[in-house]
Amino acid sequence: MSKKAKIAAGGVAAGLVLLIWLPWWAALLIVLGVPAAAYLALDPAQRRRLRRVSRKELGR
Repeated sequence: MSKKAKIAAGGVAAGLVLLIWLPWWAALLIVLGVPAAAYLALDPAQRRRLRRVSRKELGR
């Protein structure tokens, strides 16, 4: 199993646990809010680098 697949499986598992313990809207807010907050915490140079890497992978 690749590293990205492990991360995706962990995210799905965490989302299911959150849905059991929290209302659906709170779980959705956490699932969408954490990656957005992490992206906004990057400085502009890191954001540019991340966008450039993402575009290169999309072109494969």
